[in-house]
Amino acid sequence: MRIAVMGSGGVGGYFGAKLALAGNDVTFIARGAHLAAMKKNGLTLKTAEGTHVVTPTQATDDPATVGPVDYVLFAVKAYDVASAGAQMRPLVGPQTAVIDLLNGVDTADELGALVGREHVLPGVAYISSHIEGPGIIGHAGAGAKIVFGEFDGSKSKRAVAFHEAALKAGFECVLTDDVSRALWSKFVMLASLAAVCCMTRLNLGDTLENPLSADLIRQAMEEVEAVAKAKGITIDTPAATVYAGFAKNARGSKIKPSMLVDLERGKPIEVNQLSGAVVRHGRAAGVATPVHAVAAAALAPWAKGARG
Repeated sequence: MRIAVMGSGGVGGYFGAKLALAGNDVTFIARGAHLAAMKKNGLTLKTAEGTHVVTPTQATDDPATVGPVDYVLFAVKAYDVASAGAQMRPLVGPQTAVIDLLNGVDTADELGALVGREHVLPGVAYISSHIEGPGIIGHAGAGAKIVFGEFDGSKSKRAVAFHEAALKAGFECVLTDDVSRALWSKFVMLASLAAVCCMTRLNLGDTLENPLSADLIRQAMEEVEAVAKAKGITIDTPAATVYAGFAKNARGSKIKPSMLVDLERGKPIEVNQLSGAVVRHGRAAGVATPVHAVAAAALAPWAKGARG
């Protein structure tokens, strides 16, 4: 199966590498030093199980040289949907499926408006990975999972085929018949940890050490749950249970949400797609979201990166 990876960082690079190592025809869309290193030395995947190299690596910064593929793994930053979606168009033929793995709950709809909703399969990725250096993807821990599905919940031929390919590639993959539930279930954790850790400028463990900032995480999670409920969406695990798990198991954790890492590096951050989205959906549903409203306002000046 022909696959293109749009956004070859920690998420796209990991899953794309696994699919390539399993024998699929994978092309990575990348740029700069990361692209140059892949072309010269291949793409290196470092995991707890060992180091593997995809070589030779098919990589380019021009999707037009690749042409239509069977699947696109769309794994750029959420604020790049418009630009990356436009750049991706040469990859999308009549039968192409685009699996959206971006953070947030609105990106699949935005992507559908750009390339056609019929091409898009919304999804979420559960993974801790990053670009360790040009051409090198580092994966922390053992977990790596994709949950995805069709908008209408059907078990289409294309969804089943990708699901089977993913399992053969050796990572966990769930084909769901309720993709909205999957998106909002992750959003409870994703948006809330990003919001509070970015406001404290602390990792998860240090944020949980202070009772006041820890309680902000709980409140933020419950806000997302309330918005989902108002929209008629049931999340997998109640927000109180999600919070209790973090409060018990994440003490001392040095993990930082990816949005905090980007903030510290002076890069653009996904605040409009995370807390901003909670506020917008909450307003539309008549649900108050005070923690996320403060986070969206406090972090708005940094949305486009470091201020000059």
